[in-house]
Order: sequence, then C-alpha cells, then structure tokens
Amino acid sequence: MSAADLPPSPVTWEDGAPRSRLHGDVYFSRDNGLAESRAVFLNGCDLPDAWAGRRRFTVGEVGFGTGLNIAALLEAWGRTRPPGAHLSVFTVEAFPLTADEAARALAAWPELASVARLMTARWPGRARGFHRIDLPELAAVVDVAVMEAADGLSAWDGAADAWFLDGFSPTVDPHIWRQEVIDLVARRSAEGARAATYTVAGSVRRALAAAGFAVAKAPGHGRKRQRLQARLEREVAGPARGRSDPRMAIIGAGVAGASLRRAFATLGVEAVVFDAEGPGAGASGAPAALMAPRLDAGLAAPAALFAQAARTAARLYESIPGAVIARGALQLEAGPKDASRFSAIARSDLFEPGEMSPIGAPEASARVGEAAPPGLAMASAMVLDPGAVLGVWLGPATQSVARARVAAVERAGEGPSAPWRLLGEDGAVLAEADVVCIAAAMGTGDLVQGLGMTPVRGQASFADAAHPITAALFGAYAIPTRQGVLFGATHDRGDRSLEPRPADRRRNLEAVGAALPELARALGGASLADWCAVRATTGDYLPLAGQVAGRSGLWVLTGLGSRGFCLAPLLAEHLASTIVGSPSPLPHALAALVDPGRFAARAARKGRPRPEQPS
Repeated sequence: MSAADLPPSPVTWEDGAPRSRLHGDVYFSRDNGLAESRAVFLNGCDLPDAWAGRRRFTVGEVGFGTGLNIAALLEAWGRTRPPGAHLSVFTVEAFPLTADEAARALAAWPELASVARLMTARWPGRARGFHRIDLPELAAVVDVAVMEAADGLSAWDGAADAWFLDGFSPTVDPHIWRQEVIDLVARRSAEGARAATYTVAGSVRRALAAAGFAVAKAPGHGRKRQRLQARLEREVAGPARGRSDPRMAIIGAGVAGASLRRAFATLGVEAVVFDAEGPGAGASGAPAALMAPRLDAGLAAPAALFAQAARTAARLYESIPGAVIARGALQLEAGPKDASRFSAIARSDLFEPGEMSPIGAPEASARVGEAAPPGLAMASAMVLDPGAVLGVWLGPATQSVARARVAAVERAGEGPSAPWRLLGEDGAVLAEADVVCIAAAMGTGDLVQGLGMTPVRGQASFADAAHPITAALFGAYAIPTRQGVLFGATHDRGDRSLEPRPADRRRNLEAVGAALPELARALGGASLADWCAVRATTGDYLPLAGQVAGRSGLWVLTGLGSRGFCLAPLLAEHLASTIVGSPSPLPHALAALVDPGRFAARAARKGRPRPEQPS
C-alpha cells in the first residue's frame, strides 16, 4: 500500500465520540473511557504496584487507537514511578489517527491534559514502520509500530512486563485476536508478564491459554459484566530484571559519539566520551551538514532503514535551538531512470504522505534560481549546523569530552565479564568501563580489527559570501551554510589525506557547473575555502551498529559514510537501548542489516573466509 492509498482518516465522530470508520466500533467506552482504561488495563496488570522497585519497566499494547490507554498509563507512571526508573512502551496501530484527532478524543479528560499535550505534540505519522515518542519529562519512550499487529510484534525485540490487549471487538476485527498474534504476544513477554483485555470471548480465552497464559475472569467496568486478566506461566529466557546499568565509555566525539551520549542520557545512563581532537574534529565538523535519506527505488530493507533514520533525526534536530539552517532539499534528475525512480519513492508508504514529491522543471528551476531539470522534493530533509547539534548532545566540551587519544582497548582481567581498559598512547590506563562504544569513524578500525571498512576522502568547498540557495543534490551537492554555500564533495576511495587540494576544488566547481552553471559562475568569482574529511564506508554501503562478535561489552557505531547526520541518532538509540536492556526502536530485520558480524556470517554461509577490505 502506498501513502496515497491510505484512507483520509480512520475515525468518524458521533456525539463527540470517536468511532472507527473501518470497523464500525467505538474506540473507548461511552460511559467513561478513562475509568474503563484504568479498571481494565492498569488494574488488570496490577499497575502501578508491578513496577514498584523496578529500574526499568516495559508495557506492550495491541491497538494504540486514540492513545487513551497509554495516556492513562503515563499519568499513573508520572505519579508513582520509582526514583530513577524508566518506562518503555510498545504499541501497534495499522491505521493511526492524526495528532489533532487524538487531541480531540483525549480532551474529554482534563486530568490527562498535561500528558495528552506531550503525546500529541510528538504524535507519530502515518508512514509504515516504527515511530518513537520521546517523553523525557516522564522518563519514558513510546514506540508506535504503524503496521498490522503480527508484523509489528514480529519486528519488535522487546519483552513486555504487561500487555494491554485492546483491539476492536473480536466480532468486527477477528484478525487481531487470532492465535498467531497472541502467540507473538507471549513470545514478546518477560517472565511472569501480565495481560489484560476488556473482552471475555471464548476464542480470546482459548488463544491466551494456548499461548501459555493462566486466564481468569474479573468484574467488568460499566455495562460490561466481566473482563479478562492473564499471567504468563512458562519461563522466559532473557536479561535479568534487576541488573544495574553499566559503566559506559564512548570513543569519538563526532555525530555518532554525540548521538550515543544523548541516547544513553535519555535512558538515565551517563557516559564518558573520549576524543583526542575534541567535538566535531572529524567528518562531523563541516560548516553545514545535509540530513536526508538515501533514496532506494527498490524500497526494501535498506530504504526502510534510511526512512526511519531520517524520521528520527528530523524529530530530534527540530528540538535543538539553532540546529536547523534550512528545511527541505531537491534531488535533481540526472539520468533517464530517475523520473520513474522518484515516482516510486514518492508513492511508497515508507514516507509520510507528501513527504516526497516529484516536481517538474519549472518548479525545480524556481527553487534553485536557474534553469534546472525535474526533481524530487524532500520536505523533511534538513541542512544543519553541526556545532549546534554537538554542543547540545555532548554538553560543555570541557566537562563532557576527555581530550585523550585511545590507542587500545583491552580486558582488565580474565573472562567475558571483566571490564574494559582504555589505554592511552603511552600505555597508561585512561579509564575502565563495563561497556565501550567505539564511534571513531575510520579510527574504529584501528581499535577493532576485521571490520572491513574502507576510507573515502571527501573535500568540499565553501564560499562565505551570501548566496541564497535551496539545498540541491545532483551527484554532488550545494547547500546553504550560515554565511554562504557549501558544495562538493569529492569521493576518493582508499585516500586518508586531509590536505586540501586545488585540483579537488576545481572538481567541485565543475560538478556544480554541470548541473547549476549560474551558481557555479557565482561561486567561481567568490573567495573560496576548503574542508576535508575521511568517511568510513563498508562493502555494502551500510553502517556497522552493534556488538563486536565474540567480544562482550565492546560495541561499534561506524561506517556511516556521508550519511552520519541521518543515521547516527537512530542507530545510537538502538545501541543504547540494547545495552541497558530496554527495547530497541529498530525492527529485527533492520538491526540485522547493520550488525557488525554480517559479513562474516555471509561468508560462513558460503563456506569461505570473509575477504578483508583495505583499511
């Protein structure tokens, strides 16, 4: 289904109450939906008592709807959460309401007003995939899977302590109550997990029992005589609930390291960052950075990864004062297949309706200020001030970033549970940590062998003279900075030199001239400077984000290529969540796509050693 095929709204209104247009059923009780949510779901799962004394607690839900159950949950969490505790919520919804529709529905309960405002201000969109609602004010996150229930549960990596089963009535939507879905609920449960639902239908009772839940009826709410409560009886393999948070060290203070520090802080974990040169000294230190997804016409897993990453990045950058220099970008057609490729991307439900729009030559020309071919307008793309991003996510550099070069990382003792030592160039111990995340671009390969990364030198050029321009991509790029225009960049594999080259500046001007000759003439007459960096790339042009195989507690976030400001925020959330034992915002298939061990696994399946790439 494409974004254009989605129904305009899944909800109708009757006497001010929401009703599903698709199923002809109400979203919540007309008597008092909030009281029913509290009685059926919170009381049915023994909340808030169940999270007493817990450092982390996870709630799953089938049927997000208006968000009423989650709003009631968050209101209770805000009043009763243990000191320092963090709440993770996962919920699925195939046909999400808009923020305005949810706000209208939740407005019936003034006691939820503050929570409802937070939720609807960060409400998920309609693009297929996982959407995260960050609620640092409540020490909580809500991940909304916009897809069918079975698909969302299959993709999620969490283990819920409590489940709210709140699909529409089994008589009007039996699909969501089938055994496959209930089995997935059980497989995504922590040991002793509780589940609750308003329905006592025999098919639902039998499905829960078959999945391993002990099921009991309880007094219902309002006109409903009974409801169900259930508890998972079988043992579940998983991380210990009571484990303490690890001591964290991050190597690298570019956008990857900064994203990691932010992600850990969101989960209540402090991390020490090490970088010999300080924040933004490498590829994250350009005068401006473009955040845009890689465009894959195949619309397979890599496209889903970049779409979710761009959605996450845009949401986070919008909250940083002064971070966004300009919004929107234009990808110009450069070949005969681009028109059909752009059309397929624009129709995809991986993006919000209208987020990707093919435009003709007249509109493209108007946007760039000179004759231009047709293109694809990317509404959610952003030009960023890297310093503003790093300044907020890393904090004051003198306090949060240790200016030291980590020359080696080694175990401080025998066995996989021994902490890690970070050693300086003189062999001195800089720090010890339970977990080390290396986010040092090509420097990661100097500390961890066998990652198979390739350096790619990039030289960009910039003019500080003001020249209004829309961010444009055409094989190369030209984007606005605070003072002028940044354009380029070269792409030289295997080259690690950081010395600017006059010949590369000429190459950059020629690349702009081939697409936007008037801009190139203006830039050619301006005073120009150059900026160089070395990008870290992989053989499949996808990043490395995960634990190093066979080295417990050693993680990497690297191989981001030229898409660091797009990929790093989401992948950092994935690493941080996984490390501390919270659910990842990254679906299973996308986590496998970026796993550092994927090359070795592919080689093993083919029965041959994995050839190393030059590093």
